[in-house]
Amino acid sequence: METVKVGITETIRVLLEEKKFNTLRDILVTLKPYDIATIFEELQDEKTPLLFRILPKELAAETFVEMDDETQKLLIHGFSDTELKEVVDELFIDDVVDLVEEMPANVVKRILKQADKDTRKTVNELLKYPEDSAGSIMTTEYIVLRPEMTAEQSIKRIRRTGVDKETIYICYVTDDNSKLIGITSVKDLLLSDDDVIVSEIMEENVICVNTLDDQEKVAQMFSNYNFLALPVVDTENRLVGIVTIDDAIDVLQEEATEDIEKMAAVMPSDKPYMKTSVFGIYKKRIPWLLVLMLSATFTSAIISHFESALASVIVLSSFIPMITGTGGNAGSQASVSVIRALSLGEIKFCNAVKVLWKEFRVSILCGVTLAAANFIKLMIFDLNGKENALFIGLVVSLTLIGTIIMAKLIGSFLPMVAHKIGVDPAVMASPLITTICDALSLLIYFGIATTILHI
Repeated sequence: METVKVGITETIRVLLEEKKFNTLRDILVTLKPYDIATIFEELQDEKTPLLFRILPKELAAETFVEMDDETQKLLIHGFSDTELKEVVDELFIDDVVDLVEEMPANVVKRILKQADKDTRKTVNELLKYPEDSAGSIMTTEYIVLRPEMTAEQSIKRIRRTGVDKETIYICYVTDDNSKLIGITSVKDLLLSDDDVIVSEIMEENVICVNTLDDQEKVAQMFSNYNFLALPVVDTENRLVGIVTIDDAIDVLQEEATEDIEKMAAVMPSDKPYMKTSVFGIYKKRIPWLLVLMLSATFTSAIISHFESALASVIVLSSFIPMITGTGGNAGSQASVSVIRALSLGEIKFCNAVKVLWKEFRVSILCGVTLAAANFIKLMIFDLNGKENALFIGLVVSLTLIGTIIMAKLIGSFLPMVAHKIGVDPAVMASPLITTICDALSLLIYFGIATTILHI
């Protein structure tokens, strides 16, 4: 598939250089907006605005939405005011808001200048909602019906106003005060008799969200209920917008990317990897690396404190990497599982005791299994014929059991605490958990060693 796209891009590049615009148009109209946007992103030259002008108006707007920020910015700089107005007029209101949020101030000024008065007012209202809230991702373009309307009247309204709406399949029923009282679908309206009124066929038990609800929670509801759109109401239950499935998918992708970056100790970025500069990547990574490096000094301090013990039984030092590595891995397993369960709403802080009890039992099974396997390996290969081999093997094996229990309990508990106090649980993932477990596993190791070996 990638080979095909590369071939099309090169073909379009050649046709553009040869100024065969009719042929270019014939090719482009057969492609999907996303594929055309990908071609524009690969071209990225001064002729891109010329290629964009070839597209039919509606296809051009749909393609523009699919482009990345840099390509959009390049096109806008190449647009005349008239061309910019045509693009803005074709965009849905939530796409205009996204565009305004991502563009620099001088570009935003041009965009808003070319938008009509109503669009500017709506954009400014949507921009007032907190970032990452339902209000910030909703659109105000939807079908509104009244409960006293007949099915025939409703269909006529959809035909008359639906062309400018982002979705028409789901229709929202409000009273005279714009309060949401029900929903119905085009299917229900089409299959009903013409004289049936909307209040008789609408669903009154409406699942909706508030404008200030977190966008990740909103996006998750699409997965839970298989929605195509979700109504958004204010504090007085007045319908103010809807969130559509395409925006929900974007949110889920953004949140998943953000969580992955946090779990890898990288500050979240809003730019694709290939479009982020070396210095930009450096700024995202260095803060966590500094924090983790400084926190790792506790590990060094613990080893220094037990330096005399290590000197008396030098072989103990050779097992430190294995013990700390196993503890970090065990903690990461638990933390990732719990973080995922928290994000899906499968567990809450009130389930902490049950989660810890489950992880404790898992850690016992894992710890005993690894300790047994390790003890056999030590006796046959590593400590065969050495002084105090049995006791050293016992120290290492018991440490493994204690380390795994500790790591899994910490790895499962810290994300739940973070979630409870309003911190992203992903922060409590692999690197941080590993650093904590390294220090504690060494304390367990030397504690058991000094007790059994009397050093």
